[in-house]
Amino acid sequence: MIKAAIIGLGWWGQTLLKTLSNSAVMKPVLGIDPLEPARTAAAAYGLETAPRFEDALAKSDIEAVILCTPQQHHAEQIVAAAKSGRHVFCEKPLCTTARDAEAAITAVKKSGVQLGIGHERRFEPAVIDMRRRFASGEFGAPLLLESNFSQDKFLKLPADNWRLSNADNPVGPLSATGIHMVDLSIALLGRPVSVWARLATLGSGFANGDTLSITIGFERGATALLGAVLATPFMGRLALLGSKGWMEIRDRSHPENSTGWDVTSVLRDETPVTAFYPPHLAVRDNLEAFARAALGEAAYPVTLDEMLLNVRSFEAIQRSAKSGGIEKI
Repeated sequence: MIKAAIIGLGWWGQTLLKTLSNSAVMKPVLGIDPLEPARTAAAAYGLETAPRFEDALAKSDIEAVILCTPQQHHAEQIVAAAKSGRHVFCEKPLCTTARDAEAAITAVKKSGVQLGIGHERRFEPAVIDMRRRFASGEFGAPLLLESNFSQDKFLKLPADNWRLSNADNPVGPLSATGIHMVDLSIALLGRPVSVWARLATLGSGFANGDTLSITIGFERGATALLGAVLATPFMGRLALLGSKGWMEIRDRSHPENSTGWDVTSVLRDETPVTAFYPPHLAVRDNLEAFARAALGEAAYPVTLDEMLLNVRSFEAIQRSAKSGGIEKI
């Protein structure tokens, strides 16, 4: 059992606290947040609380920190936690620049601690099945990935929330949902080499945009077409087209409260096959995979190289959205 501190007790920090409430692998024992109402809400779960990140590092029984803090703080917090000998699970994006990501990963390697990342969509059963079936060659060579992860949850946020800030979170749809699709693209297609992105504000008053489209070129020739909108009701879709067939995954509801996935697969000259995948706690699977890796029981399934590629892509997408041109990754 890994004893952990959750750093940041807002919407997602509280979600992770609930998710881990009955885990046999990781136990939250401390909650950190500068705001008293957030600490009070966490204390209702029997959690000890404190206001500062440093308070977690000062406690000898804390073996890991779970970062649910604004993304501009991730790099320094990962480095500080790693230097103190703590394992680190960080919500996405890992960092906002490749330079920061390299420093964070260097600190993790030097300290010999485990790093985890909040890309729980890799742990959804249908995605695991897609990766397995394409890796086996069932659908032939991957040619084109199409994905959309959109929602309208942020329309309820106050205008001063950091998630809507053009200074703290430029290209808002990217860090909200788009970054998950970038990660899945890397998991399925390998190393990305170039990107073209377009950002617009069409359905809201968000200063950092609400509609994002991304085209990513990959080293082996395949392409990913990604869409992320923050001003439309939920849509979740992932399709990978291969030289012998294709597979499509459609979410029935937002992954936060999953009600399952509808999956269609087609092989050339064969009848389409449909299947339903029931709800699954992918968020908990990710956290527990991190904990098992920290305990030395199994390798964590997201590599440090993939984490760095994701941040490099994140940075290039932001450059492209600003320049309007194709950017190298």
